[in-house]
Amino acid sequence: MNNKAIETLEFHKIRNQLMGYASSSLGKEMVEQLTPSTDYQEVIKRQEETDEAATVIRVKGHVPLGGIFNILPAIKRAEIGGMLHVDEFVQIASTIRASRQLKNFLEDVTDEEDLPILKQYYENMNPPADLERRINAAINENGEVIDSASEKLRSLRTQIRSFEGRVREKLEGIIRSSSAQKMLSDAIITIRNDRFVIPVKQEYRTHFGGMVHDQSASGQTLFIEPQSVIQLNNELHQARMKEQIEIERILMELSKEAAVYGEELKILVSQIRELDFMFAKAKYGADMKATKPMMNNRGVVRLFKARHPFIPKNEVVANDIELGTDFTTIVITGPNTGGKTVTLKTVGLLTLMAQAGLQIPAQDGSEVAVFGSIFADIGDEQSIEQSLSTFSSHMVNIVEILKEVDTESLVLFDELGAGTDPQEGAALAMAILDEVHNRGARVIATTHYPELKAYSYNREGVTNASVEFDVETLSPTYRLLIGVPGRSNAFEISKRLGLSERIIERAKAQIHAETNKVDKMIASLEEKTRLAETEEEAAREHLKLAEKLHHDLQQAMAEFSEKKDELYEKARREAKTIIKQAEHEADEIIKQLRQMQLQKSVEIKEHELIDAKKRLEEAIPASKQKFVTTKKPVHSFHPGDEVKVISFDQKGYIIEKVGDHEWLVQVGILKMKVDESDMERVASQPKAEPRPITTIKGKEYHVGLELDLRGERYEDALVKVEKYIDDALLAGYPRVSIIHGKGTGALRTGVHNYLKKHRQVKSFHFGSANEGGTGVTIVEFK
Repeated sequence: MNNKAIETLEFHKIRNQLMGYASSSLGKEMVEQLTPSTDYQEVIKRQEETDEAATVIRVKGHVPLGGIFNILPAIKRAEIGGMLHVDEFVQIASTIRASRQLKNFLEDVTDEEDLPILKQYYENMNPPADLERRINAAINENGEVIDSASEKLRSLRTQIRSFEGRVREKLEGIIRSSSAQKMLSDAIITIRNDRFVIPVKQEYRTHFGGMVHDQSASGQTLFIEPQSVIQLNNELHQARMKEQIEIERILMELSKEAAVYGEELKILVSQIRELDFMFAKAKYGADMKATKPMMNNRGVVRLFKARHPFIPKNEVVANDIELGTDFTTIVITGPNTGGKTVTLKTVGLLTLMAQAGLQIPAQDGSEVAVFGSIFADIGDEQSIEQSLSTFSSHMVNIVEILKEVDTESLVLFDELGAGTDPQEGAALAMAILDEVHNRGARVIATTHYPELKAYSYNREGVTNASVEFDVETLSPTYRLLIGVPGRSNAFEISKRLGLSERIIERAKAQIHAETNKVDKMIASLEEKTRLAETEEEAAREHLKLAEKLHHDLQQAMAEFSEKKDELYEKARREAKTIIKQAEHEADEIIKQLRQMQLQKSVEIKEHELIDAKKRLEEAIPASKQKFVTTKKPVHSFHPGDEVKVISFDQKGYIIEKVGDHEWLVQVGILKMKVDESDMERVASQPKAEPRPITTIKGKEYHVGLELDLRGERYEDALVKVEKYIDDALLAGYPRVSIIHGKGTGALRTGVHNYLKKHRQVKSFHFGSANEGGTGVTIVEFK
């Protein structure tokens, strides 16, 4: 990768910002070494790592990365037989504990999410718990060797406390005596050179005997160890020496144990370093509202709503930029201060970020190529030290670029050919663009030369672009218009600022007729482009609505067919059951009549027969009438009649007759042929009195049977899911479909987590193979 381009595009600022998201010195070391990769597979792996870490951040909100230290120097010293300091043992124990917590955290997350890369990392982490326990049993968090480290140390410290108590007792007896009060500067016991002493006035130095260990700055006070406590202080000092020897022995034993676990600790540090670096990238992307770009090795760049990362979010203008498909060279023309350079830097810097494994500030679905080299000639390159003009400095850079550029290169030229005679500069610019374009490189160049406006019209694979300028506000909008060359707005700006119309007309007369024609063509092209974009947006909305309705109707037909078969089968079973019950009842009645006849030797009376007949009539299934085919009332249909299509349960109106018994019916935005037998005339409804009810409607009155979230940002998608579920419940749907796509699985997980918590959701599952498989979730309501 070209280091000059990395410097010119200010990739070091990305590193500086990323540094603040690393949790340890280990992660910061990785950030310092971060450079874009030119290996396609490595870039893919880096992006996958960042995306998995971003999934964890999105799901959990945090990662336990505190308490991690770079313990590699301590491990190395332990392995060569050195004794580690207590602070180093505190760091080792803290790092082991932090790695154990991190591993447990990642194990829990991977139970919920599919994160194969993170799983591989934590499976290679084996925190040596025995070493951690041994360190904690000997050293506390303040870096002190505790009494329980060994029995000998406990015994020695008991002796030390005993000696200290006896020394203090003797000295307190001295300072409390009335005869000694006037000889002391202050009635306190202090320490000098690890010996207990008392502050004595200079003139009484011989009164107590013993040794002088220090004096005050004025020389009026001497710090004396009285003769009566010298022996006790000596014994105390010896006990402390033995304590230090025992502490060193304990630390040496712990150092040997740390050396035994040296390899495990090195692997542990390596895994933690990578994980800290991965989560730093993920947190940086989350704060930037960045997304994972799709990567390719075909030289294709598609950026949707791309933003420059160094421009504040409330000021930056997002742009769509495409390169490498229909055209491989973009020439951005137009006056200065229009944002052309920002476009160059945005494409270059976002490409570097993507190749470094970072997510980019652009919308989902953006695509970036992995380039073998990136070249950038941007900014004022005037060199005072080398006595080079701006033009000469630019040419030096361009010559170096031309030596190395190839089909795997991205080349960014800012103000190509500037700094010299306009006619010669424009000719040079076109020749240089031809050379780089013919080598198969991807090129974006900016220029203010009007001669290059027609450059793309004469060359295949080249297109013009410009940055929109608002004449009303006299400022650029920074909105990139691909396919539209830039034009000068000098006359319009001058007119807005109050320059005389007469002067402007005189100036226009000086302009070549062809230039005027080109400017008018560009103005017309800009207007048509804006109109086309508006119409395209409207057409896209209509298409989306039509596709929804079409899909809903197809699904309704499938559900109707399925329900019809079920209802027929259910009705058949019910009818069979009813008939059996009726037959049983009839048998019972006949049996009773026979018993009555046997019991009575006389004939059965009339009222008894009537009663039995009535019971037989009641035994006939009441639902029988439901299965008797009734003749439908005959209607005469006419164009314009409002009808109901029975098979679809949808209302529409008749357009015209297309057969003996077929009519063309408009249902919503669809026209269909319908047989008369499948239609019912809808009677005009009487006007109902208004009732005080609250109508809850979404963006569209029609609630579809499915919600398509593909291409949506994660946060926007969840908002749409919440609203759609409410609308579907109000519409009374028993089940709906949510299309989230397969992708990385982040959106699918977010939707499932929301559905788990919704009280009205009975269950949900993936669609069948013909419904979209794991890219679709079917939701059943209670």
